[in-house]
Amino acid sequence: MSTSLVPAHRPPYYAVIFTSRRTEGDNGYAGTAARMGRLAAQQPGYLGHESVRGADGRGITVAYFTDEAAVAAWRENAEHAAARAYGREHWYEEYVVHVARVERAYGSGPDGGGRVTGGAARGRGAGASVPRT
Repeated sequence: MSTSLVPAHRPPYYAVIFTSRRTEGDNGYAGTAARMGRLAAQQPGYLGHESVRGADGRGITVAYFTDEAAVAAWRENAEHAAARAYGREHWYEEYVVHVARVERAYGSGPDGGGRVTGGAARGRGAGASVPRT
């Protein structure tokens, strides 16, 4: 699970929101989840991800990408596809995936400070120093 917040980026960009309820037991989940996080970070257009899971097995992971092509490339990644297939059979009682276009982003703190509005700048930390408007 990630420990820091993904900073606000300059919109538009995309959020892939994966909500789920896990089965009992690890069954290799933790190692695969860590591997998928490292693999996603290598994908062109990846902006970051955040993940939390409650004691009841309910969780949410949000991965951020620059555009629809980057989202599609991540979905088509062979190792990611294999992990998704395994997960449907072994890790998840239920899940839902939402793909959303982010139109506005803002935040506070060292990584998310200030309002970030539309524009061309993208990438890790893009817009983090844009002043609040």
